[in-house]
Amino acid sequence: ELVRTKTLVKNCIVQVDSNPFRQWYESHYATPLGRKKGAKLTEAEEAELNKKRSKHQEKKMEARKATGKTTPGLDEQFVTGRLYACISSRPGQSGRCDGYILEGKELEFYVKKIRAKKS
Repeated sequence: ELVRTKTLVKNCIVQVDSNPFRQWYESHYATPLGRKKGAKLTEAEEAELNKKRSKHQEKKMEARKATGKTTPGLDEQFVTGRLYACISSRPGQSGRCDGYILEGKELEFYVKKIRAKKS
């Protein structure tokens, strides 16, 4: 979905699906992300987070958990299933492009702009 403009150009803001990012985060940090408060995990998700690991892997996961915090704005987007991203390359004829997920002050700015535009 195109949010700010009608065409894919450099620095346009788009919405992307959060599932691939959530799955990577959960496998990398072994902590659930984008879940509503008090929501139970399914057995498959629980097994993925608590699978048997070597001592070295356990130590690495504990170190990652200490640094793997997300901001409340980003958590809110993971709950809804959509993330705002900015395109950092110039898409050509194929439409393929690179970009980054918005977070922090930049995310707050664009969320405020988009809400103002909708109302």
